[in-house]
Amino acid sequence: MIYDVVVIGAGPTGSTAARYAAKYGAKVLMIEEHSSIGTPVECTGLLSTRAVAECDIAPDDDFVLNSVRGAFVYSPNGTCLPIDGRKTKAYVVSRKMFDRNLVSMAVDSGAELILKGRVTGLLEKDGIQVLSVMHMGRPITIKARVVIGADGVKSNIARYAGLGRVDRILSGVQIEAPYRSKDDDFVELFVGSNAPGFFAWTVPVTENISRIGLAVEPGNEQNAINYLKGVISSNPHVSSRNSRCMLDLVVGGIPIGPLKRTYSNGILIAGDAAGQVKPTSGGGIYTGAACAKIAGEVAANAALDGDVSGERLSSYEKRWQAELGRELGIGMKIHDFVGGLNDDQLDELIASMNNPAILEMITKYGDMDHPSILIKKLLNPMNSRHLIGVFRTFAKAIL
Repeated sequence: MIYDVVVIGAGPTGSTAARYAAKYGAKVLMIEEHSSIGTPVECTGLLSTRAVAECDIAPDDDFVLNSVRGAFVYSPNGTCLPIDGRKTKAYVVSRKMFDRNLVSMAVDSGAELILKGRVTGLLEKDGIQVLSVMHMGRPITIKARVVIGADGVKSNIARYAGLGRVDRILSGVQIEAPYRSKDDDFVELFVGSNAPGFFAWTVPVTENISRIGLAVEPGNEQNAINYLKGVISSNPHVSSRNSRCMLDLVVGGIPIGPLKRTYSNGILIAGDAAGQVKPTSGGGIYTGAACAKIAGEVAANAALDGDVSGERLSSYEKRWQAELGRELGIGMKIHDFVGGLNDDQLDELIASMNNPAILEMITKYGDMDHPSILIKKLLNPMNSRHLIGVFRTFAKAIL
């Protein structure tokens, strides 16, 4: 049997790509390496409202554990910048249940699914992609007109296709622990040398339980786990609220910066595998789902039309770049600028932002998924008079 589209990976990106390919009439198979959907978890589980909507799913008690409307951002010297969105901006979810909902939607749309299927090889023969798969311990061969690689940060499909892997991967670690947040409606973010190149966070799950984690740029003196131990033991705000008990541990990589090319003959790469992740927050659900929809449509139409050449499939890259490319580029500039500041400069940046006029603009125009909206507003001549110190340099450097 030859499938029109085979999707490798049944996370949110993979299941969305499979659902859209089936929606456009393709015969679709999803292959998931693990024995169950949604595990192991490699995510904070904090999804913007737009990310949930982009997955075509309504938030409900099945997977939503909490909702948040803003963030308390702490500078290295302990100054708090309160950012209040005044309405729900994100959901704290059970990724296990969220992912299972999305896979069920794909299956209901006509996609097939196999678990415990690990792809060990890929070659093209007479215009057909031939996948070697270890399925439950035995080798099988699966054929497809188009393969969509949604197999995560260490994508083998991208490597087999000669597209390489994402070069820049942040190291992340998170625990779930008894922790009483300052306010359950707000996440807490900590910038500075305790999480070099990125930030640490607490995400309230319930009144007494939070997810505490951080990510760091590669090449630092310590690994992410040791940096997290330092935050938990040395940060006065965190240490005073944490019971030193760990209920769960998650480690993983966050790819930032897209692949140079995300298509080849009979191949499309999407989500974390393609580096389609927001460099400002490390979130990949919204961007992955948006790209997955395009990938599913392009793959299905190409397979059904009998033209799966790289030239035909290149429309996928043109479309996702048009939709998200500029935003990801601006996000990388923000990531690099803020990540390059020392603790004193970060203290100055936070102090510069702690201004009623700027805070009001952040509340009005701040967007987790589209940071350029706020940057443009800040650089408007009518608003730029409020910019001071390093924040003026920051805003000008981005655009």
